[in-house]
Amino acid sequence: MPVQNKTIVAVAVGLGLITLSACGSTDGGEAATESKTVTLVSHDSWAVSKSVLADFEKQSGYKVKVLKDGDAGQAVNKAILTKDNPQGDVFFGVDNTLLSRALDNGLFQSYEAKGLAQVDARFQLDAGKHRVTPVDYGDICVNYDKKYFADHKLTPPASFDDLVKPAYKNLLVTENASTSSPGLGFLLGTAAQYGDGGTSRSSEAESGGGWEGYWKKLKANGVKVVDGWEQAYNEEFSGSAGGRKAGADRPLVVSYASSPPAEVIFADPKPSTAPTGVATGTCFRQVEFAGLLDNAANDKGGKAFIDFLISKKFQEDMPLNMFVYPVVKGAAVPAEFTQYGPAAKDPETMDPAKIADRRDQWVKSWTSLVLK
Repeated sequence: MPVQNKTIVAVAVGLGLITLSACGSTDGGEAATESKTVTLVSHDSWAVSKSVLADFEKQSGYKVKVLKDGDAGQAVNKAILTKDNPQGDVFFGVDNTLLSRALDNGLFQSYEAKGLAQVDARFQLDAGKHRVTPVDYGDICVNYDKKYFADHKLTPPASFDDLVKPAYKNLLVTENASTSSPGLGFLLGTAAQYGDGGTSRSSEAESGGGWEGYWKKLKANGVKVVDGWEQAYNEEFSGSAGGRKAGADRPLVVSYASSPPAEVIFADPKPSTAPTGVATGTCFRQVEFAGLLDNAANDKGGKAFIDFLISKKFQEDMPLNMFVYPVVKGAAVPAEFTQYGPAAKDPETMDPAKIADRRDQWVKSWTSLVLK
């Protein structure tokens, strides 16, 4: 599931790395040489079917090594800190909330991927320079525990406005906007909804308060903030399998519109309906990208891997591994997504230029307002 789990603050270089070597073979049984190894740096939510990756390795002649570097925000920040001597060749997992930070720091070199014409134009946010290639999209939304709300005979919240109502006091857990991309996405969603003050799309927004006025209300209503998605969803949220096992007591969590199908798919036995739902009026659209790292040791292999990421085979394999939606036109979406986790019909969005201009100040203000 994406953590898409996306840090803005400095990350210690000593972060633990998980190294995975995909299945494959080399001539004569010898270990792959460096020129025949492609190293992917990503967040912890990277996943692909072994057979699909093995097909790429067989057809391309490259062996793939994966370095997972925590939440996507942490991974992006570390990639920037090590850009002169990068850990790998390709970075996957920078999203639209942090894209300008990566581009402004010269993290990627230009490469126009083969098959890019089949990627929906609305996701090509760097189309003129091709420093990044869109790979997937998803919606950051508040999820709710259906059983909790049924047991308490309480209607689940449906909008940002609902979340500040007394009925939902002490029920919501969200991620830190300075260390997690879902947390940042949720903050940007409120900024898109309520603005900086003076004008608002919501009839119930605090007059002149904008997103800061909204977060004052949310804080007063008992919102809990944790560092990242894994903790929020699998330890604090009562509706997830992990949360139930941990005895979690928060029935509302900032997660993804695709989280409910994951709860069905991984359950044993599988329920007939998802145990969690989505507050569709709280969604913010997130797009994830991959890029060829500047100073990559294996440019050729990195380019081949980026081509692979927007191939139809990978795009159709991706949803049930990372629980995100494909960006390639015509790529099939699993039935479980259609039934249990359809994409939001009208998610909040924000111009990347506005995110670039305001993000850091918003995060600074949010930190002072919410965490202090």
